[in-house]
Amino acid sequence: MDLLRQYSEEDDEPRSAHNGGLTEEPPSTSGRMLDDDREASPEILSLPSKSSAPVVSSAIIVKHQTESADPGLRVVDPSKKLVSYNPTVDQLYAPVVGPAHPYAKDGLANGARNHKQGVVEDAFIAPFNFDEQYNTYQTFGYAADPSAANGALVGDETAMKSYDGATVYNIPAREQKRRKLEAAAQKEGEEQDEEAGNVASENWLKAKSPWAGKKEYVQPELTEEQKKYAEEHAAKQKGKEKGDKPVTEDKSVFHGKEERDYQGRSWIEPPKDIKAQNEHCYIPKRWVHTWSGHTKGVAAIRFFPKSGHLLLSASMDTKIKIWDVHGSGKCMQTYMGHSKAVRDVTFNNTGTRFLSASYDRNIKLWDTETGAVLKTFSTGKVPYVVKFHPDEDKQNVILAGMSDKKIVQWDTETGEITQEYDEHLGAVNTITFVDDNKRFVTSSDDKSLRVWDWNIPVVIKYISEPTMHSMPAISMHPDGKYFAAQSLDNQILIYGARDRFRLNRKKVFKGHLNAGYACQVNFSPDGRFVMSGDAEGRLFFWDWKTCKIFRTFKAHDQVTIGCEWHPLETSKVATCSWDGTIKYWD
Repeated sequence: MDLLRQYSEEDDEPRSAHNGGLTEEPPSTSGRMLDDDREASPEILSLPSKSSAPVVSSAIIVKHQTESADPGLRVVDPSKKLVSYNPTVDQLYAPVVGPAHPYAKDGLANGARNHKQGVVEDAFIAPFNFDEQYNTYQTFGYAADPSAANGALVGDETAMKSYDGATVYNIPAREQKRRKLEAAAQKEGEEQDEEAGNVASENWLKAKSPWAGKKEYVQPELTEEQKKYAEEHAAKQKGKEKGDKPVTEDKSVFHGKEERDYQGRSWIEPPKDIKAQNEHCYIPKRWVHTWSGHTKGVAAIRFFPKSGHLLLSASMDTKIKIWDVHGSGKCMQTYMGHSKAVRDVTFNNTGTRFLSASYDRNIKLWDTETGAVLKTFSTGKVPYVVKFHPDEDKQNVILAGMSDKKIVQWDTETGEITQEYDEHLGAVNTITFVDDNKRFVTSSDDKSLRVWDWNIPVVIKYISEPTMHSMPAISMHPDGKYFAAQSLDNQILIYGARDRFRLNRKKVFKGHLNAGYACQVNFSPDGRFVMSGDAEGRLFFWDWKTCKIFRTFKAHDQVTIGCEWHPLETSKVATCSWDGTIKYWD
């Protein structure tokens, strides 16, 4: 019994491990058999649990938490690959905090900021006081300091002293005194003069009227210079009322050395050594000469008939000049008589006379040699084109296309109108004689061509299509079978010059830019080339047979308005432009 009791006491005490503090499970009290089995089986040992995380002192976490004022601030730096402490889940998955917005309302980045420029404090100021200080600052340059309690002022100190710190709503003492004196004087005057309130009285005029207090103005006597100016002005106004036009004196200036040579020949006679060099024409290649004497753009140029030794030019500076082409290359004579820009000029068959049409509504017949004006023609409208009749026996007959849609025919010997052709619906731009000078073709702003029999004011052919444009320039082919029309849709059209006047649709010359400009079109003397300027200052040459561009080059800085082929020297061309120059090409 003693042995059993001792065994049971040993079983009740826990068995302490002999190896490393290992402990055994307590024995079961189920009986002797279990105890015997336990003694027979090996002992089961339980190992201590191990952690994979490194041993970290908690002092680091405490230190970091004390340094971080904001607990929501991220603890773990994402750029580092090694963490020296055990972060919590909240610290690992905290959102990444970016840069603070400079104008954030929460004021984390910029302190307690409620405005992008700082802190604005609520303050109250009466609207009247604000307007008073604002207007005072705008007027005088100073105002009361709203942040100062002692009524200090800010701004211009000099103005502050001169106005005694008064605002725009405060009247200074001296101003108050002046107003009181004025009021007292006015009251005293009203008491003295009872009729001052009567508008019809003279006292009211002196006291209350807008002219009160002003001295009566006495007109002094005019000086001699002022009297002369007044008389001239009155005469000018009287002339305007009557409709008189300013008269421009007709005169000319000869610039050459001698008007006649040692043999008594005139300066306009062609030299005897001028002859046709070659019937075959060539395209010019170089610029050889420039005539510059006009102060404004040149509108038209014409070579002297047959010889071409002189060149006539009409300009927008109201002057007409004739230039020496064969000899010195200088200006020979200047013709002055128009008061406005000259639109067109043309020689007669011999070159002894020429016509000029100007925007002053006058057509003048000039003597080429002496520069005298032989006749002046006018209908009161602007002439756009003038022509001599080409026949030798009709050199005393001229035609003019006017701005009032008429073609007017004059006799230069009598100065009277002999015929009028009135069928067009717009201003007449060109007159071209065709069919051995028995007929003539006219073009107009009404986008039509009309053919007339000479001296019969009835249209025999009317050419107009919906696709047609205005044709401000027309030129005859040397063989007389065709004429070329410069159309304002950037192409040159060819019409037959015989009975039917049909459009030759196979011959169309394109490539230049002339929309809006009356660029002159011309032919070479042998008819092989078609020539025209364009709006960009270029000069174009087309082959008559192929209708292709043969050559083009830059001729002027502005629009090349006119071009003429020399009648004898078959490779020379003259061009004029609105830049005021005339150029000669060879």
